[in-house]
Amino acid sequence: MSPATARRKRTGRAGDALLGAVGVLAAFAACEALSRSGMVRRAFLPPASEVLVRAVELGGDTAFLNGVGATLEAWATGLALACALAIPLGLLLGSVPAAGQAARVLIEFLRPVPSVALIPLVSLLLGAGSETTIALVTYACVWPVLFNTVYGLGETDPLAKDTLRAFGFGRLAVLLRAGLPSAAPFIAAGVRIAAATALILAVASEILAGFGEGLGTFIAQAGMATDGTRDVLAGVVWAGALGLVVNLALTAVERRLFPWAPEHRGSRV
Repeated sequence: MSPATARRKRTGRAGDALLGAVGVLAAFAACEALSRSGMVRRAFLPPASEVLVRAVELGGDTAFLNGVGATLEAWATGLALACALAIPLGLLLGSVPAAGQAARVLIEFLRPVPSVALIPLVSLLLGAGSETTIALVTYACVWPVLFNTVYGLGETDPLAKDTLRAFGFGRLAVLLRAGLPSAAPFIAAGVRIAAATALILAVASEILAGFGEGLGTFIAQAGMATDGTRDVLAGVVWAGALGLVVNLALTAVERRLFPWAPEHRGSRV
């Protein structure tokens, strides 16, 4: 890629970041104006500046940070379990057509079931603890990682596979030497998508449980308190910030590990 093209890519990313910042500032200003003008009662929509100050204050609250840590622990555990299950299964289904056909009906039956709808059932079976959150996060994250793995294997260069077979490599060796490297960028994208879903579901399950510890629990308890709207919105700010940080971190890891992927070419020039 030429330096000019690389510069255009960097300029485009900077422009996207600037537009995103403008959007955030516009939303902040609109919320601040609506609340301070009296058009919306402060009990329902506190000024954005007060919410932001409260979110900063929570950063010094040890109990709150412990709850955030519990949420992140459940999120990371569920995401790791989903990857440990989905990647090998995706490699199997994508490389063995008979296995893919045999599992298709079961997968198409389970995939449309929304994870949020399973919260009452899983809570009944496992209780309203971290086990429930981990189980739900694992279930939700399996699908994007699984399907991206299968799709990535389908994009493997047939010439590369034929060349390895011509040199006497078996099916497993072809899978590991050609299929897995080809699918790796797709798997990484699936993990990034699953990570955002996992964080949303972790917080949502804690909100519905309403007790224990976690960011969602803090939001749920604040919502039941008198004049707790500011704390609720401050908790939501934390959830959004965590999601943004996770997405940026995983995108940076993708860019470093797979610079040859079309969406990352030129990003390190």
